[in-house]
Amino acid sequence: MKEEKTMTSAEAIVECLNREQISKVFCVPGESYLPVMDAIKKRQNIELISARHEGGASFMAEGYAKASGKPGVVLATRGVGASNLTIGVHTAYQDSTPMVVLLGQVHSGFRGREGFQEVDLEAFLRPISKWVAEIREPPRTAELVQRAFRIARTGRPGPVVLSLPEDVLKQTSSMVFQKAPVKIPKPKLSDSQIQDILDLLKGADRPVIIAGGGIVASGAEASLRTFAEKNDIPVLAAFRRHDVYPNDSIHYVGHLGLGLDRGVKETVQRADVILAVGTRLSEVTTQDYSLIQPWQKLIHIDISYDTLGTSFAPDVGCVADAKESLHSLNALSLNRTWEEWRKERRLVYERTLTSRDETLNGQIIGHLQATVPEDTIITNDAGNFAGWLHSFFQFRKDRTYIGPTSGAMGYGLPAAIGAKLASSTKKVVSLSGDGGFMMTMQELETAVRYHIPVISIVFNNRMYGTIRMHQEMHYPGEVIGTELGQVPFHEWANKVGAKGFYVKTASRFREVLEEALQIDGPVLIEIEEDRERISVGATIDQIRERHMEEE
Repeated sequence: MKEEKTMTSAEAIVECLNREQISKVFCVPGESYLPVMDAIKKRQNIELISARHEGGASFMAEGYAKASGKPGVVLATRGVGASNLTIGVHTAYQDSTPMVVLLGQVHSGFRGREGFQEVDLEAFLRPISKWVAEIREPPRTAELVQRAFRIARTGRPGPVVLSLPEDVLKQTSSMVFQKAPVKIPKPKLSDSQIQDILDLLKGADRPVIIAGGGIVASGAEASLRTFAEKNDIPVLAAFRRHDVYPNDSIHYVGHLGLGLDRGVKETVQRADVILAVGTRLSEVTTQDYSLIQPWQKLIHIDISYDTLGTSFAPDVGCVADAKESLHSLNALSLNRTWEEWRKERRLVYERTLTSRDETLNGQIIGHLQATVPEDTIITNDAGNFAGWLHSFFQFRKDRTYIGPTSGAMGYGLPAAIGAKLASSTKKVVSLSGDGGFMMTMQELETAVRYHIPVISIVFNNRMYGTIRMHQEMHYPGEVIGTELGQVPFHEWANKVGAKGFYVKTASRFREVLEEALQIDGPVLIEIEEDRERISVGATIDQIRERHMEEE
């Protein structure tokens, strides 16, 4: 059913947001799209969140989308605003996050003259977007905006971009709207594909499941648990998809991430049949595309044709929805279980947890685990500090982890703000290093201004730790560019209206965290990190010693 209304293009854009049930929109204001802002103001059910930087706004929208399951919507102005928010667009692209990006554009009559802040937005953003278009004819506004939402949500989700010439936004036309919001297609496995999958699994001696973000996107967590438990198959989480399966389950055997434990890596290396569901088998998940070997049988189920065969050619490749696929497989019986294999690999994984309390950061993660509610949403920035989170924190509930598979710095705090706006009843905690945190730390003031109670934990070692680690590995002792100055983050937090704490011990951290959980407002906990302990697995001196031994 369609509905026709007469209104401006700006009003039509906001009408589309309303029909898609969008309640939060993120932005940095710009004069090029003032009519859209004015139209939002006239809607009681849409809140505009004005950030301090377009990169922060786009991270908020991306984190909101992950937490809510709805598309994140972000607005920015012309070339300069668009340039600033591209980090969030790239993150959404690599993380398969639905996002609609609305960018003001110069007046149509000024195009091609290098007008003020003019950039060809379609050419600029096409490589990191699912679809990019410009609204040139006002009567097509509703059609293109609703199409943008459809593309963002269907197939492999991702970011779409619409360019909005400022003169077009003010023009009035008859607009035609689809009445209902986008319905996402759920393709199923064919009978022959189901049989091929069953045949390979029945012949397996050591099967494993690699589960990715497609499980979360399709709401297939329960179906995956049923399948793994019914057949006693071990499950691994793809890179930064920790919450795809309860980490405390006897069927969970590890996370395929950076600094991968040798025993967890061996689980995949020894498997004879790999069932990959809802994952693009990325560089990190597959350890530089080296983890899966030609002799292993690969069953790959994903929602996108483009994903299959990009990293590894599957023996059985299926374009299908993860939930529908697992539902079909659960309806049948393999008449086999792999209890001994699963027990062996679970024990290997459990051994990786035993070293948690050997370092300050490990103890911090232990206290975090023991103190926050199980349904707390954890976000993290990029950096070596995250190694302790990835190695030792047990994600036990669905939809409790949000992290950038793109490895974007500055992500943790703004993503936490977006996640909290999407999940107001849950606690939200972000983890950052001092390098990444300072890239978007101004968004703490956004959290204060909108009274968004997030807890931001900042590990401060006054360096770009990940790069310093690689520096020491390849050029030991030759330090350049990675040293940072001292910034009193906790003091700054207090000055912008948040509550700041400074801690140097694990026991003090637990006391502060318990207090922070009771505070109805943004909190920052700055941790004085051990500069020598550069990663979970090694100190700076140990890395240098290894280099000398190799020489």
